[in-house]
Amino acid sequence: MKKTLVAALTVATVAGSLVTATPPAKAGDVGAGIAAGLIGGAIVGGAIASSRPAYGYGGPVYVAEPGPPPPPCYWQRQRYWDGYGWVIRPVRVCY
Repeated sequence: MKKTLVAALTVATVAGSLVTATPPAKAGDVGAGIAAGLIGGAIVGGAIASSRPAYGYGGPVYVAEPGPPPPPCYWQRQRYWDGYGWVIRPVRVCY
């Protein structure tokens, strides 16, 4: 976008200076001016079209910030009834 804007401003500046600095044109000079404008436009357009995009190959990418750290965990002995009696087993408890 920046290159396109600079190119457009350059063309406008050159065109403005030519309009103010030249004497009135005759009918035969109009064809030469149109031809010069078409050639200049083709050169500028080709330069803009062949330039690389500013953002690279993929475009902008959203990167989320890392999530919170995992909760602290610890091992705790718990008892449960297995149908025949009370059993104590280690269980990992996380908050």
